[in-house]
Amino acid sequence: MSQNRTGRGPVRHRGALTLRRAAIPPSTADQRLLDSRSRADWRTRDAWRALRILAEFVEGFESLAELPSAVSVFGSARSKPDSPECELARRLGAALAEAGYAVITGGGPGVMEAANRGAAEAGGISVGLGIELPFEQGLNQWVDLGIDFRYFFARKTMFVKYAQGFVVLPGGFGTLDELFEALTLVQTRKVTRFPVVLMGTEYWSGLIDWLRARMLAEGKIGPEDLDLICLTDSVANAVQHLVDSDAALAAEQEAREEAAVARTRVDSGADGE
Repeated sequence: MSQNRTGRGPVRHRGALTLRRAAIPPSTADQRLLDSRSRADWRTRDAWRALRILAEFVEGFESLAELPSAVSVFGSARSKPDSPECELARRLGAALAEAGYAVITGGGPGVMEAANRGAAEAGGISVGLGIELPFEQGLNQWVDLGIDFRYFFARKTMFVKYAQGFVVLPGGFGTLDELFEALTLVQTRKVTRFPVVLMGTEYWSGLIDWLRARMLAEGKIGPEDLDLICLTDSVANAVQHLVDSDAALAAEQEAREEAAVARTRVDSGADGE
């Protein structure tokens, strides 16, 4: 929820709607969908909610379909503009734009705004995927293409579907949610060769040490699962890792296509004998 620039109180954006003052509901669409204490109305309301959810997917697909190769950048909305992670995010956004990537963030303040700003200032495409929250601030001013979502799961699909990789800077629960969802999708092969970069070795090293000392040591994950994560403080290394992953995927796809053509030729020859 944002503060109205005219000074007339809070504003909440909910899909195409703009709500102010008494029109702002006490709960969000996600809360009303998932809260089990309000299940009495499911027969009359959930079917209509399904259409609204479908509409969010359609709007996201249509709005983002023409994006070039993109990278989703995550990090804390609470980081101050002069913090080290915001400075890092701004340089990262610029470097990604210069490498030809669009930059996708959650569209909020802090690290997200810094990454959007870096991309916009470098002449790249700056995308923000906002979400309806009781305390949200609205899309930041550096977003060129912005979509406001009611539902987290629709929004999270767009972060993955239209990105070639994730870069994750210091953040909180939401950042961790996106990080581990990406790792789970790669581990279970729901997405193919999806690079995940953690930036900020001091911030993330404790988590990596715990994954190695507990999850790996106890057999909850395999050694190859830790290889899914690239940990760095270098913007250049982060961008190069993404570029190299793109190149490796393109080479794999080309090899598969050539193998398919070769099999077709062999099969055609056998049929002609």
